[in-house]
Amino acid sequence: MTRTGDLPPNAACRRETVVTVRDVKDQGLRKFVAVLAGLAVIYFGVTGHRGTEDGKGLSGGVVLLAVLAGLLVWNLTKPGDKPVK
Repeated sequence: MTRTGDLPPNAACRRETVVTVRDVKDQGLRKFVAVLAGLAVIYFGVTGHRGTEDGKGLSGGVVLLAVLAGLLVWNLTKPGDKPVK
């Protein structure tokens, strides 16, 4: 991890990624929200309305939807390239 004050004088010529504390906190929040979305899909998939002939449990389709929901949330909460003015 590099702090802004520790950059070498020629760092302006190269494209270096400076990781800030805010980026780390945002990434943790993104992970939390993505996992929460996946868990919500699993919860509603397991406890949803089913007929009496259907068995209970977690199907592969519900797991696939949960993973897709988590990936969608992860992608939609990605920080932009431009800072907010």
